[in-house]
Amino acid sequence: MIEVRVQEVDFSIDAEWSKCRMRMAGDGGAIVAFAGLVRDRFEDREIQGLQLEHYPGMTETSMKKIGEYAVKKWSLLDVLIIHRVGLLKPSDQIVLVMVGSGHRPDAFAACECIMDFLKTEAVFWKKEQGTEQSRWVESTQNDRDRRTNWEF
Repeated sequence: MIEVRVQEVDFSIDAEWSKCRMRMAGDGGAIVAFAGLVRDRFEDREIQGLQLEHYPGMTETSMKKIGEYAVKKWSLLDVLIIHRVGLLKPSDQIVLVMVGSGHRPDAFAACECIMDFLKTEAVFWKKEQGTEQSRWVESTQNDRDRRTNWEF
């Protein structure tokens, strides 16, 4: 099962964890979760907020393809990808990737892979709002290198 959500409201890791356990029932042996937060600094710049925009429909499709890629590569029982949009402040939760599997190696690898693909393939526009200026955020070379490591 793959579920993707783009939303302005915050999410509850506890609630999503419980739902994942229920969906996997007795088949599940591992859940791995990653939650990303908005930082208050990038390099030497102070960040006051992060504005995230998306293209409805296209963004969800790009996220679903990432989940499908992971399901083809590993034995997974449950995949949840939540990404927030709107204006987020430092320390706000921005993304949740939760992967359920029968065994931990698949869950760990898939969770990391999904995050690496989200950084480079998901259709989002991010703008850092700083004290002196704002700037659009792009994937870094490190993001692209990490993503390449997961290709079949």
